[in-house]
This record gives sequence, C-alpha cells and structure tokens, in this order.
Amino acid sequence: MWGLFLFYRIAYAMNYYVYIIQSQVDSSFYKGFSAQPFSRFQQHNNGEAAYTSSKIPWNPVALFSFGTKTEALIFEKKVKKYDHKRLTSLINSDKNVLNSFLSSNDNLAG
Repeated sequence: MWGLFLFYRIAYAMNYYVYIIQSQVDSSFYKGFSAQPFSRFQQHNNGEAAYTSSKIPWNPVALFSFGTKTEALIFEKKVKKYDHKRLTSLINSDKNVLNSFLSSNDNLAG
C-alpha cells in the first residue's frame, strides 16, 4: 500500500520540460521535450541524437516547465513552428525558467 502511495506521489510531482538549445556551430535552435532535460542535453552534446549530432556543441538557452506531459507536448509542437523573432522573444521572456532551474540544481549543470 505504501509503495503505491509513494509511486503516486513521485509520479504526480514529476515535471515535464520543453527545452531550447542553440548550436555553437551555426547558432541554429533545436526544440525538444524531456522529463529529464539535462540528461537529454548531454545526449545531444554526446552525439547520441541523430538530428543534432552534426551541430555539436549545443548550449541550453531556454527551459519551460509543465505539470503534465500533455501540456509540455502541446507547447513543444507550438514552439517548433515559431519563427526566429518569436523564438528569441520567448527565450528572453519570464516564462524561461532555465536560470532558476540551474541555480536550484547546481549539481546538474556542470
């Protein structure tokens, strides 16, 4: 019984993220979704993601947090359609939680 309760609490508390990374090669952006954004970021920089492997290294420039997977996936789909101007505006907006996430998870950033 307690195991099910703990699983529910952990699953319920889980956040989902939409991230934006920028290539140091050509300054292009890649938008993605993950429940573990920094593990995913490492995969991109290790060449483990086929689509981004030719533009290594990548820098994280934005992170957006959502309470449900559905919300995050809907947002990711919208962001993938943004033009450069709108994307830059979103990266510079208050919705971007990357800096606060990094400061509260110092062990994940480096």
